[in-house]
Amino acid sequence: MEILELLPSSFGYVILTYLYSWIMLCYLGIKVGGARKKYDVKYPTMYSDKDPVFNCIQRAHQNTLEVYPQWLVFQTIASLVYPTSAAVLGAIWVTSRFSYAWGYYTGDPVKRMQGAYGYIGLFGVIILTISVALQLLGVI
Repeated sequence: MEILELLPSSFGYVILTYLYSWIMLCYLGIKVGGARKKYDVKYPTMYSDKDPVFNCIQRAHQNTLEVYPQWLVFQTIASLVYPTSAAVLGAIWVTSRFSYAWGYYTGDPVKRMQGAYGYIGLFGVIILTISVALQLLGVI
């Protein structure tokens, strides 16, 4: 049996969400690369002792990378049973990472909270993942 026969057609939205997340990661990485050049922060130095704005740009990317693996796992599990809902929640999370970064890029770390709505997407796929687990266990 082919994979396209196993997955619902709405799983295509999930794949598009993964592609959207890849675009987001590339964007954040490019912004760090540009900031390295602008603030003269050489590799492998992670943070600047002179330029807090560089550190904010770096942290926006780094924090996203710290959460990304967990999001991928929950997104994938939730998507197997709830592809449309998971795709919507995933799109919310990915979009929030742009808002988070743009707030952080101002140099005022408090403004990163402009992306706090991403918790809707993250906690949403976690809840759907729990539902999938409970269904598999026959609890619900």
